[in-house]
Amino acid sequence: MDYQYCVIGGGIVGLATALELASRDPGARIILLEKETSFGQHQTGHNSGVIHAGIYYQPGSLKAKLCRAGAEATKQFCRAHKIPFETCGKLLVATTDLEMTRMTALEERARQNEIGFEPVSAARLREIEPMVSGKGALLIPATGIVDYRRICLAMAEKLAMSGVVLRLGARVVVIDEDGTGVSVVTEDGEKIRAARLVACAGLQSDRLARLAGLPATHQIVPFRGEYYTLPPAKSAIVKHLIYPIPDPDLPFLGIHLTRMIDGRITLGPNAVLGFAREGYPKGSIRLGDVAAMAGFPGFWNMARKNLKSGLVEFRNSLFRAGYLAQCHKYCPSLTLDDLTAPGAGIRAQAILTDGTLVHDFLFMQSPRMLHVCNAPSPAATSAMPIARMIVDKLG
Repeated sequence: MDYQYCVIGGGIVGLATALELASRDPGARIILLEKETSFGQHQTGHNSGVIHAGIYYQPGSLKAKLCRAGAEATKQFCRAHKIPFETCGKLLVATTDLEMTRMTALEERARQNEIGFEPVSAARLREIEPMVSGKGALLIPATGIVDYRRICLAMAEKLAMSGVVLRLGARVVVIDEDGTGVSVVTEDGEKIRAARLVACAGLQSDRLARLAGLPATHQIVPFRGEYYTLPPAKSAIVKHLIYPIPDPDLPFLGIHLTRMIDGRITLGPNAVLGFAREGYPKGSIRLGDVAAMAGFPGFWNMARKNLKSGLVEFRNSLFRAGYLAQCHKYCPSLTLDDLTAPGAGIRAQAILTDGTLVHDFLFMQSPRMLHVCNAPSPAATSAMPIARMIVDKLG
């Protein structure tokens, strides 16, 4: 064998997995393959940079446990590697009586998930965030912000120092498993032989699983998270992260104000269907990605189930006034002129044939391979405990 382990994917989950493998088996020969020219170029580098506390998730669920452990592990890693982060806290703001009721349910969820919180009255909310309006709020002090690309680069440096081989620009075109190992061929013709393979391919995870001959019946459908950056004059408009109370019937969290570790404040993201898995500019279309969606029954089943909310997202994507209206519920002073420097991330959403959105982790495994087919938000926060779970499963 050339290597004991081959890891495909240089996002934060792939890098964390390689670190975990190197930690548990210091003498192992390990190679990591990443098709881009740097690390963390897709979901990791295009997310909102939040270190989530884990309030939203079903008590006792894997997501809740991993997020809580991941938040602390992320902060510890940042301290050890001198990566700036800030524990600024998050305010979940209720603007209607219905949202106040939902906020009460979130308080109970926070208790069950052992997450610290503080109920905030309308008067207290005006004191701590004068530009934010609401009937009340829930403060989650442990929420933080960080640049996850910085974490990826620090992980890559640590891997290189421990002897792990890192290959950038190495797009995998062949994966062939047999009784003794796995053979991988990259686009430039490099042939690699490993005893075990782990694929953490994010937006391409279903394609890598099928390339490896696994019977993947789900498909990744891209959802664009579009956001705007507020002008520098409004970079101090809030001190905390400001989130709406989420609608439990919708799969995404809603448009929020996010402080970034570089001093910017972003507004967003929404969640609008994308027509390119890795097309970040607005209007990006890749015919292969569109054809794959159109030919997948699960996409049409999902579209029928979420038609109303999907149309609202499309409208708000096309017209900034609708987007702004979502923000005016809790920050009425913002104007259309404040919505500058548009950007987007893309969420890899696994969907089943019946149209169900997969909200939990999805793995596919064979005797010598493990494919991470769905690592849902907050995967960046939870990357290190996710990596431990992956290596445990690998055996």
